[in-house]
Parts: sequence; C-alpha cells; structure tokens
Amino acid sequence: MMNICIENTMHQYEILYAMPEEKREDYFRYTMMGPFAEMWKTIHVPMKASHAGAYDIMMATRMLGYLDVNETEIGQAGLKKLQDIGINRLAGQTLHYCIDRMGEAGLRIGTESLRFGAYLANPQKLAYTKGYSGFGGIPGYIQLMIYPNDYNIPRIPAILAHELHHNIRFSYFDWDHGNISVGDYIIVEGLADSFASALYGESMLGPWATSFDGEDLFYSIEVIRQALEVKGFAEVSSYMFGDEIAREQGYPPAGLSFGAGYAVGYYTVQQFLKNSGATIYEATRMPAAEILEGSRIF
Repeated sequence: MMNICIENTMHQYEILYAMPEEKREDYFRYTMMGPFAEMWKTIHVPMKASHAGAYDIMMATRMLGYLDVNETEIGQAGLKKLQDIGINRLAGQTLHYCIDRMGEAGLRIGTESLRFGAYLANPQKLAYTKGYSGFGGIPGYIQLMIYPNDYNIPRIPAILAHELHHNIRFSYFDWDHGNISVGDYIIVEGLADSFASALYGESMLGPWATSFDGEDLFYSIEVIRQALEVKGFAEVSSYMFGDEIAREQGYPPAGLSFGAGYAVGYYTVQQFLKNSGATIYEATRMPAAEILEGSRIF
C-alpha cells in the first residue's frame, strides 16, 4: 500500500501568521517547503538565493501563485476556510481513492511514498483558474495551491486526481520540461483531466478544460495543429496557457485564449477514448503519438 504523507500545512500557517513578518520567509522556506526540497531541486529551484533578488523558492512560489507570506489578513481568512472543510482529511481520502483505482488497473507511482501539501494561493494571481492550481509533475510529490471559494472547493478532489495522474504518467514516461513538444504536452494534460472526469464528472473539471465554446475550441485546434512538433518550454507554454499568460510571463503570444492547450488536450483524449474504446487507464500507458493519431483530430 502506498505511503501517503500529508504535511500539516494548516498548523504551519497558524505558526507562520503568529510570527513577526521578518521571520516568515525562512519559516516558509525551510519548514513548510523543506519536505519538498527534492521536488524543487529536480526543477532547478534553489532553497535560498546566493544573493538578494536572485531566483529561489520564495521567488518561484510567488510567480507560481502561492500567497505572499506577509498577506496576513486574507491568508488567515483563507486558512480558516481550508480548516473548516478539513482539507488534509479530504486530500488523504481523495489520494487513497485515486491510487486504489489506478492500482486496480495495474498502474502505480514509481516511488515508495507520496508527499502532499496544501498551500494558500494568491487569488489575484490565480484569477484565471478561479483561485486554484496544483503541481504533480514529479512522482512522489503533489502540491495544491488554493484560495478557497464556492467554485473551487467542490472541485478539490478532481484537481487532486489530475495531479495524481501526472505522478502516474511520469512514472512510465520521462518528462523533459525543456524538450517537450506541444503534442506531448496537450496529451499529458488531456489524460490528467480525462482521469479526473472519469472519477468525478466533467462538471468538476477546472475552467482550463471546459470553458471553451465550439468555435474557440476548433480555432484553437487549427492553431495547435501547426505547432504539434514545437519544442522548448517558453514556446510550448504559449500554446498551453494562452496569450494573456504568455504576455505576463514574457512568452511570445500564439493567438490563443486562456488554457487553449488544456482544452484541446482534453478534447483530443476524449475523442481518442471514444474512437478506440480504450479506458483512461489503458491510455495512461500509451505514447502521446498513438493518442494523437487515434483521436483523428490532427
């Protein structure tokens, strides 16, 4: 049975908000992110910058949409909501359930344990995704970033399923951030959302997968069709996240709405599953090229 370690970040936030502001960064850096040091190292984020203003965990987490440690008032309000819904208990139950479903299909994470942490998000920074996001790209680690609201609270199990799927997929396929193609990336995300949809229903997916009308979806497919072989993180990100995020991050815009690559990826995988009769569990171990071809979209 998979050993799931749920970090008690709710208690850690209580300690953090009781501290003077000048002590909070190091507490967040070493105590709250310390258990994930190996995850950050894998994606080349140093725990502490060599000099002031250089890239490290504090800069990376702010860029990714975690709430600044000195935002006490909205932080404490968000913390209370997460405590009220029992986020750690909910996460533990959800992750066990998802792992059990995968295990029944003969799929497993290629690590001995899975470490999970829930963190407060910056609601302005993550406004596009309705205040929540996650990271599960390194097997053995999952983080949820959330500023709880009426939209995202019911969708917590589905996003955890999505991130857990990344852990599974990348236990069978190598993930090279700098060398991934647009075609590979849309399938990674489409599979993750298809797994979440299979377990919790399409209505529980985030806005990145299901907020497109038909016209925008088919336009996005045409743009992405020309770019399936494009590689490089900045270039690929432009197609995955859309123009608004691309401009924010300094990537070249590709003429796409927010989350286009996710929406196209979900549609592509869904079409593949319909055409092939394969289950999401079978598709999880299939190469991206086979799914792209079998979808008959491109």
